[in-house]
Amino acid sequence: MIDAKNLTKCYGPKLVLRGISLEAREGEVTLMVGPNGAGKSTTVKILAGLIRPNAGSAIVGGYDIVTETIAAQRSLAYLPQRPNFHPRLTCSEVLRFYARLRGVPLARCDAMLEVTGLSDVARIRTLELSGGMRQRLGIAFLLLADAPVLLLDEPGLSLDPGWRTRLQETLHFESRRGKAILVTTHLIAEWNNVADRCLLCRNGIIEQELDPSDLRNDFPETAIESNEGERRFVRIV
Repeated sequence: MIDAKNLTKCYGPKLVLRGISLEAREGEVTLMVGPNGAGKSTTVKILAGLIRPNAGSAIVGGYDIVTETIAAQRSLAYLPQRPNFHPRLTCSEVLRFYARLRGVPLARCDAMLEVTGLSDVARIRTLELSGGMRQRLGIAFLLLADAPVLLLDEPGLSLDPGWRTRLQETLHFESRRGKAILVTTHLIAEWNNVADRCLLCRNGIIEQELDPSDLRNDFPETAIESNEGERRFVRIV
C-alpha cells in the first residue's frame, strides 16, 4: 500500500507540494487528477524514490521511501509519462535487461510482450517504435516484476483509445489480485467509473475526494488540446 503524509517539495524558491497526504490501498485503483502544475508528477516521483521530499513521509509497500529506499523500490514498479529506453536495444533486449535486474524469469519477458501486443516487434529497436508502441513497452516493463505497488504517471497520453481501455482492464485485473495502484491523469472522462477512488490534487495538496463513477459532474473540468498540442484545463458549464 501507499501512505503519504504531509509531503512538501520545493524546487528553489518554488513550493510545489504544500503538505500533500494520500493513501492508495491494496486491491484498489486510486486515481489522482488535477491541472498541470498541481503536483501530481512530483508526488509520484517521490513515491517512486526518484526525488526526496523536503518534509513529510511516505510508506510504499511497507517501507519508508526515504530511509528504506531500495527495499521500497523493490516493492514497486513505476511508469513515467514518457518512458525512454536505449535506442539501440530491441524490445526483447530491454525487457530481458530489466528482468535480470529484478530477478524475474526471462520467460516472463515473452509473456509481457504478448500481453502488450508487441510480440511481432520484439526484435525491433526501440528507436524505431512509435510513441504508442514505446508506451506499451513501458507497460510491459511495469508488469514485468509483478510488483505489489504500481505507480503510473499519465499512462494514456500516447495510447490510442483501444489500448487505453485495455490498460484500464489490465489495472483492474491487477488490483483484484491485491495490488495497490496509483494513476495520475488528465484524461478524466476516459477514467470515469474505472477507478475505485479518485483524488483531486490542486496547488500541491489533495483538495478533496471525488466520486469515481461521476467525474464529469464531480469535477466539471476536462483536458483539451490546444493548437500547440499542449493540454490545458477548461471548466465545462
